[in-house]
Amino acid sequence: MRRFARVALLCLGCGVCSLLYGLSQLALSLEQEPGSGGRERQARDPAAPGARRQAGSAGRGEAGAGRCKNLSLSFWNSYWMLPSDVCGMNCFWEAAFRYDYMKIHPSEKMHLAVVACGERLEETVTMLRSAIIFSIKPLHFHIFAEDQLHESFKDILDKFPYEGKVNYTLYPITFPTESAAEWKKLFKPCASQRLFLPLILKNVDSLLYVDTDILFLRPVDDIWSFLGKFNSTQIAAMAPEHEEPRIGWYNRFARHPYYGVTGINSGVMLMNMTRIRRKYFKNDMTPARLQWGEILMPLLKKYKLNITWGDQDLLNIMFFHNPESLYVFPCQWNYRPDHCIYGSNCKAAEEEGIFILHGNRGVYHDDKQPTFRAVYEAIKNYSFGDDLVHALLQPLELELQKTMHTYCGRVYKVFIKQLIKSIRDLYARRSKGR
Repeated sequence: MRRFARVALLCLGCGVCSLLYGLSQLALSLEQEPGSGGRERQARDPAAPGARRQAGSAGRGEAGAGRCKNLSLSFWNSYWMLPSDVCGMNCFWEAAFRYDYMKIHPSEKMHLAVVACGERLEETVTMLRSAIIFSIKPLHFHIFAEDQLHESFKDILDKFPYEGKVNYTLYPITFPTESAAEWKKLFKPCASQRLFLPLILKNVDSLLYVDTDILFLRPVDDIWSFLGKFNSTQIAAMAPEHEEPRIGWYNRFARHPYYGVTGINSGVMLMNMTRIRRKYFKNDMTPARLQWGEILMPLLKKYKLNITWGDQDLLNIMFFHNPESLYVFPCQWNYRPDHCIYGSNCKAAEEEGIFILHGNRGVYHDDKQPTFRAVYEAIKNYSFGDDLVHALLQPLELELQKTMHTYCGRVYKVFIKQLIKSIRDLYARRSKGR
């Protein structure tokens, strides 16, 4: 009789487990809308993965990131105690595979985000062109823009001759409803949108955010590879605001905490968004740690009278309290006028050249820094398919030689050193049929 009771109890337990697993799978299937993500779905949900030009299927690691919600699994938070909209037993294996896979093989499709408002259409398109020229793996652009710019973006991007390699999704500018006015007026219009990318792009595991005034002088693949160099605590990568403390802004003028010796610049920001969404951040507002979506508004309320550079200052505050979460890459990955207008102070660029050029303070559009403007004009005027040496490199070098009366012009060779290598590597890949 006792043996019969044990067998019955075991069968009952198995039945309950099977029922729970079946219900979790049913809940998961009900969440997924049928059909492709077309314009109608995209209009209802700006974070929907459907795009105007749909990208191909991603690798297994990326698919796993989309299935499991970002709740940690442990002895105290096992899968059968999680809400019904969290995946079932395979979460253990999917989560483990996802992070191991991303460590060794970052997603085969690179995701790049930019926020464009006002008169930034041409500048944004030039940035996108620079990303396309040298990159190897497929690119997916996530473009957040004011509504009146959407049609112009579509008209231009649909003419790019890289069908299959380049896809894009257009999104409206979106802030939390209850605080939208405060976020919109922080620093520059739309600039704070970048803070909400992990909350909007819920199906994107990793992302490279760049300002509109960025130019890539080597493949996006190379900065994307930093994802594989993150340790277990790092969630994002940025470059220092300054290399030389004597001309640093944060260490001389900031009225709030900031990262490191001279702060960080958020114009080029590589993010493991899965880790960002699941992290609990230390802060100076409460003993409790807060998640990304919980910490932004309290930070703004506490520091809004003390911050100058808006969302970049908030990021500095966050990583001041969580320094273990940031990977810092060298200055040639975010080279700005400050690195040369007072004399050359980015030693890595002197040795290897500039990898990513950041023309902040409008230097692409005035005559204050003609070296930066020359690079921008050369890439803007380059036509896809033309010979890169004769149509881009040689005319650019002639223009740069005319800028030697400026501090940046005196080191103009750092502006083309990496560009020469990128062109040579591109032609080498083409000769091998890659």
